Amino acid sequence: MERIERLFWSIALPGFGQLLNKQYVKGVLFVLLEVIINVESHFNKAIQLSFLGETKEAHMIIDYQWILFYPCLYFFAMWDAFKFAKATPPPPYSFLPFAFCAYIVTTGVFYAPKVHIDGIFFGPIWFPMICVLPGLIVGLLFQSLALLKKRKT
Repeated sequence: MERIERLFWSIALPGFGQLLNKQYVKGVLFVLLEVIINVESHFNKAIQLSFLGETKEAHMIIDYQWILFYPCLYFFAMWDAFKFAKATPPPPYSFLPFAFCAYIVTTGVFYAPKVHIDGIFFGPIWFPMICVLPGLIVGLLFQSLALLKKRKT
């Protein structure tokens, strides 16, 4: 349960899981990086506009050069908090879903300005969030394949 608690606090804000794991320097560093990226990219304003259905306005105010750092920071902070929770060691290859989410969500940020699905523009917040699901699926698939290969050897 401790591992899941750390993961959920990291979902709330990168660095919180590390603070709960008593990794204070790393936790403060992740929080500071999150704040810097958030402020420089105008992330909170883009989230607010997206939740209000103003995805085109969110696209206009977000700084894509800064927001591209966010998925990797976010998923790495989650993985790190999950990995270093003082519970039993994490399952083998459990980093794969986190890593594939970081890759695919970052790719989603790249494509967000151009993607329309059934005429709907999801923008820089919703489209990358949608990309979490394929990231999890691919990561879990690769984790399962790696575990199967490990069992056979």
